[in-house]
Order: sequence, then C-alpha cells, then structure tokens
Amino acid sequence: MALRELSVEERAEARQKALRARQQRAELKSDFAAGRVSLQEVFARADEDPAVGRLRTVDLIQALPGVGEIRARRVMEVCGISPVRRLRGVGRRQREALIAYIGR
Repeated sequence: MALRELSVEERAEARQKALRARQQRAELKSDFAAGRVSLQEVFARADEDPAVGRLRTVDLIQALPGVGEIRARRVMEVCGISPVRRLRGVGRRQREALIAYIGR
C-alpha cells in the first residue's frame, strides 16, 4: 500500500506533532528519574496518551539514575518483559512485577 504525498502544510503539522510527542516523552522520563512521577502514574498516562504509550519501556528504566542499558535489560528480563516492548504493550502482571522490582 503506497502512502499518499503530503502537502507542505501537512508535513509541517506532522513534524510539529512528532516534536511535541518527543518533548512530552523526554519530560516524563525526566520527572520519573527525579521521583516526581511514580511508575504507576507513568503507566496510567501511557494508557491515556498515545505519545506516552509509544515510549519504549527500556528507555524509561534507563532514565533512572545509575541504570544503564545492561541493567535495564536485566530488570526487564526478570520481570518477563520483552526488550522491545513499549509502555502501552506491557501487561498487567508485567506492570505489577516491574513496579514491585523498581519500588517506585
């Protein structure tokens, strides 16, 4: 299926929408790392907001101080979460396991 060509205005609008989504995800990761937002709140936002729901789970965990790629992947493995899973796709039991593991 071929995508239709976008006009200049449509392309600019799509670019702005993508920018707002990236900024929103970056702000959420910053708030989570600083402890201003709990993991339960992050999952609640992911269920409501498609931009937050598209955030990769490993990226959120890596936002925590002292957590790098290796440790984040290990946490996800312990909780039974695929390394490519996005927040919106994390199941109820996986969410509970991650919240219990991280303790936030």
